Amino acid sequence: MRTDLFDYVLPDELIASAPLAARDGGRMCVVGNGTLQHALVRDFPGELGPGDLLVLNDTKVRPARLYCRRSATVGQNDEGGKVELLFLERISVEAPDAQRWTALGRANRPLRPGDALTVGEIQLRVRAKQEGGLLEIDVPGDLDALLEHHGELPIPPYMRRAADERDQARYQTVFARHLGSAAAPTAGLHLTTELLGEVEARGARIERLTLHVGIGTFRPVVAADLDDHAMHSEAFDVSDGLADAVRQTRAAGGRVVAVGTTVVRALEAAADLEHPGEVRAMSGRTSLLIQPGYRFRVVDALLTNFHMPKSTLLALVSAFAGYERLFSAYRAAVDARYRFLSYGDAMWIPARSQEVAR
Repeated sequence: MRTDLFDYVLPDELIASAPLAARDGGRMCVVGNGTLQHALVRDFPGELGPGDLLVLNDTKVRPARLYCRRSATVGQNDEGGKVELLFLERISVEAPDAQRWTALGRANRPLRPGDALTVGEIQLRVRAKQEGGLLEIDVPGDLDALLEHHGELPIPPYMRRAADERDQARYQTVFARHLGSAAAPTAGLHLTTELLGEVEARGARIERLTLHVGIGTFRPVVAADLDDHAMHSEAFDVSDGLADAVRQTRAAGGRVVAVGTTVVRALEAAADLEHPGEVRAMSGRTSLLIQPGYRFRVVDALLTNFHMPKSTLLALVSAFAGYERLFSAYRAAVDARYRFLSYGDAMWIPARSQEVAR
């Protein structure tokens, strides 16, 4: 499908550059079948009831942004040049005292294999370049220990500011457990412990999966057609307990409700083709790219944020809600001055536009 079909005008002033004072203080656009209502995130528990299953992504964002200095190169006047790295995933190497990671890098001139990068007393080295601009970085010792002292939470660049104290709590979900993401699963940022308690008090069940958010989720689409977009894979885990919960939800006639597009991708990647509507317990990787025409097998309802124009996230939500219905809602949200992107407002889609594929 043509990428330009997922474009829309997003005024700069509607991009949320900071969180609201209250985590659950945002607005919630309710996109029904032919209807559109304006509500609050605090209203969300009232949308769920007995038999429903709410699925969260319990990944935790690591302080994956690291600023380094490039060491001098013979013939080049670049000593002390600033380098920004965004670490994504560890690569297995046979070295007990070193690690190798994939990363995105920005510098005043392109980084090359062999470049030495210094942070504090530690020297990293560019090992290789991969397709798509990714780097392989050799790190002496443990990267997470280095990031704990020198790293920064990787809030998106469109916020046009450095991460600060408020992001330490607010760019993590309250249910974050497993360190491994380079970006937050942003729909979950709205939810509080109290709000989740209300969900359970109404008889709905809450379960968790893990999908570590990486470049597959947030990389911009540059291809003219989504079919030509190179979707990088991301690690995910669906437990036996979650698989049982989905099975029981189906038996009870309830809905499987995803909090965020990462939950959608993990559940759909784990879909049990022999038992429609159910999932298999599994740990693996997914490069699933969902766009209009995709037939959802597991997810029945979706809480999500407002996404960047021409993004794979917008394509996924468009497939779920229906293209015309979604873009009508986006136009209404712009007119109503909703807040967009990671720290922005929410959208609730209580029913998808397709039946479970049989």
